[in-house]
Amino acid sequence: MQFAEIPSNESLRCFVAAAHTLHFRKAARQVALTPAAFGQRIRQLEELYRVPLFTRTTRSVALTKEGLALLPQAEAALTSLEACARAARGDAGPSRQEIILGTRHELGMSWLIPQYDKLVKERPWMELHFYFGSGSDLLLRLRTLEIDCAVTSTRLSDPKLHALQIHREDYVLCASKTLLAKKPFTKAEHAKEHTLIDISPDLPLFRYWKDAPQGGDRLNFEGMVSFGGIDAIRARVLAGAGVAVLPLYLVQGDLKKGTLKEVLPNVKPVHDWFRLVFRANDPRRPLFESLAESLRGEALK
Repeated sequence: MQFAEIPSNESLRCFVAAAHTLHFRKAARQVALTPAAFGQRIRQLEELYRVPLFTRTTRSVALTKEGLALLPQAEAALTSLEACARAARGDAGPSRQEIILGTRHELGMSWLIPQYDKLVKERPWMELHFYFGSGSDLLLRLRTLEIDCAVTSTRLSDPKLHALQIHREDYVLCASKTLLAKKPFTKAEHAKEHTLIDISPDLPLFRYWKDAPQGGDRLNFEGMVSFGGIDAIRARVLAGAGVAVLPLYLVQGDLKKGTLKEVLPNVKPVHDWFRLVFRANDPRRPLFESLAESLRGEALK
């Protein structure tokens, strides 16, 4: 049976008080109502459910079988309503939140994993998990609800995803010192002596150099190979296997040591941003804004 209305909190409280005392006057005093007003609340509940909840004589009050069936449900409903009120006031503290955060492997290992204890300590109610994947994989898993948010610099075009900027990401075209000693790369024409290494054949990393004001299509490389991940590209560049556009935060130590050298330093690749990305309709936006603010406070490394 379906009802057009739901009982009021006050009616349920009156019913529970009467069920426990089996005395309408005592129950009315417990809920601070006059006997007449109290009796009206019970009648409203019986009219709503279309069943008698009490049998009454001049000497006694007893629950009907319908009243007995309703009592545990009414108590549970009132307990739930009180919990809602405590949560709304903040008395109960934040509810437990399980968050799966996706990111690239090298960024997760060098920057996010070291922050894990701090992020959780600041939010003891948050259970934080990590997922490592490529940029396109992260966005797909966001759309399919497999992860809750992602830190990525992948460019967004989906209006169903929202992003909060965290850190600027700068890039550098570089090669190993040993490779450049054998095959100089001081002019655009020297590109024909070198192999370009990138994530995939569509050259998502080299695009940062190509889109720069003094970049363009003037570098004609001997060949191109893809290695699917930035860690693998860095390893191949350090091994002298080719040149690549890599995030500055990832190779700045190699540049300082001299194991890697910047190529054509007059061209500054365009920068991008690491963003915290989440679904635009996710009601947990305040949590993601808080996470983004914490992540901004930790320098990339």
